[in-house]
Amino acid sequence: MLVTFKRTLAVPVVATAVILPALSVNAVSAQAATTRGAATASQAAAATRGAAAARDVAAARDVAAARRHRHSRRMRAYIWAAHQHGKPYCWGGTGGCFDCSGLVMAAYRHVDLHFGRDTAEMLASSRLVRESRRRARKGDLAFYGSGHVELFASRKYTLGALHSGTRIGWHRVSRWWHPTMYFRVRHSGRR
Repeated sequence: MLVTFKRTLAVPVVATAVILPALSVNAVSAQAATTRGAATASQAAAATRGAAAARDVAAARDVAAARRHRHSRRMRAYIWAAHQHGKPYCWGGTGGCFDCSGLVMAAYRHVDLHFGRDTAEMLASSRLVRESRRRARKGDLAFYGSGHVELFASRKYTLGALHSGTRIGWHRVSRWWHPTMYFRVRHSGRR
């Protein structure tokens, strides 16, 4: 009976020795799960902040696009022409290489305004409105007495294709080389 008693006592002691560590492992696991849950919550919060940041970036991109599109058609035509800087002059060219009226025509065609291919057609167009040099704005047309046309850049410069052997760029106005007429393009934007 003494042996039986010892066995009876031994089983609960052995069982306790096996169960307690398992319980403590479960407690640690539960604590780890709670920590993981907190980490998962932190990750979820970070993901939410990341999504909000992505929305902010997308909104900033949309605002930048809206600002780009807020430019008048005249300014967008000028900017497009300015991006052609360095391309070669070629007589009759309207893409890849340009002549003077070809660059002006292509720039305004880029913003869906059409008023002729060469200087004679442009001057005959009802879309052009004559203006003084003082009222000329960037992107308006500057005609030289020789039948040459460029885009007005400032009071000292015009942008265009000058003549054979040159590249598209800004040309300084001088006493000997200056526009004689300025025109704005109707429906090209606010003054």
